[in-house]
Amino acid sequence: MSKKDTLNLSTPIFVTGIGTDVGKTIVSAILCEWLNANYWKPVQSGDPDGGDSKTLKKLVSHSSFEIYTEAYRFDAPLSPHAAAQLEGKEIVADSLVIPESRKPLVIEGAGGLLVPLNYRNETICDLIINLKTQVIVVVKEYLGNINHTLLTVAHLKNNNIKIAGLVFVGEELPHTWEIIEKMTGLTLLFRVPMFKELNRKAILSFVKQIDNK
Repeated sequence: MSKKDTLNLSTPIFVTGIGTDVGKTIVSAILCEWLNANYWKPVQSGDPDGGDSKTLKKLVSHSSFEIYTEAYRFDAPLSPHAAAQLEGKEIVADSLVIPESRKPLVIEGAGGLLVPLNYRNETICDLIINLKTQVIVVVKEYLGNINHTLLTVAHLKNNNIKIAGLVFVGEELPHTWEIIEKMTGLTLLFRVPMFKELNRKAILSFVKQIDNK
């Protein structure tokens, strides 16, 4: 069985991270290429020129690749709740509806699970619950990532959210995966290196290696 076969592609995959700037966008591009999936970023803040959707367009090579328009897009590089308030708007988690996709769908979150969406205590985790997706957790390699990973996994499990697997990003730290695997029982889907050049060729080359490892 290939690693791809462990995923239920009939259910959208929500990509979350153990924090901010851990590599969710690159991992989303790899997943879209690997699974021949479409992409949606429900909430984008901090990049008025196209944001992560623009990045995905540059990195994914499928000719039929579709990117769905963000439900909310804000200019300020702040947490969604604050960026929305600056523009006199409010994000409402249960107002977001998953786009209809004829192919598997990868959904990228903003920051980590407990990033607030508004001042009514709704978070990215509430959005995942409302959308009824499975989750892939992106884990960046740094000192302290074990604690952050276990906290993220515990919160997902406490909310009965299916975790499809973990993806690690960066240079491997000794013994990190061993203890996380032992304590969570989760599958490591793949490890993402720090690419010297980030482009379609690099993503495609990496994807070809996933099931061969």
